Amino acid sequence: MCGRYYIDDDTAREIEKLVRQADEKLRGITPGGLEFKAKDIHPAEKAPILVSSGPGTECQWQRWGFPGFQKGRVIFNARCESAAEKPMFREAVLHCRAVIPASWFYEWDRSKQKHTFFGKGGDTLFMAGCCRRYEDGDRFVILTTQANASMKPVHDRMPLILRREEITDWLFEDAAVKEILSKSPPLLERRSEYEQMTLPGI
Repeated sequence: MCGRYYIDDDTAREIEKLVRQADEKLRGITPGGLEFKAKDIHPAEKAPILVSSGPGTECQWQRWGFPGFQKGRVIFNARCESAAEKPMFREAVLHCRAVIPASWFYEWDRSKQKHTFFGKGGDTLFMAGCCRRYEDGDRFVILTTQANASMKPVHDRMPLILRREEITDWLFEDAAVKEILSKSPPLLERRSEYEQMTLPGI
């Protein structure tokens, strides 16, 4: 699963780069100088995501999480294996997909120890998601899948991470959705709070 992630200046630059590339290829919409404060993103907060907009790609600020069944709660993850079948997510997965960029995300193991997961070499992560419009505005969820070898020691679920070359297909190609939903995410790098506390010289 994914319940908190982090964005920073590198995330903003990657978003702008991807929108510019899509604009050159698809004549899309550019964000025009994206700026935000580096911060952790929690469910129910707004965050920048990439969505299709006509023939191109657009950066939008949407709230993380669909309204839950209990007042004040949000549903912020959807399982890849069943999202295309469940009424809450089906139309969003089929027709309103999103990419959620992040510098890293967090996960907690059974001992409540916090772990931070990065892309290889510190590359920006691109998480697959989908979005819906509600009375209070557009909202998104992050899709999760079975954990790969880099995640299994901590949790049995993880975000569906897209490779850079899969982003356009995820946003625009309906025929690619089934294959992407069933793929295994790339391996990630991990750092735990305990490891950070025991670095040499600290």
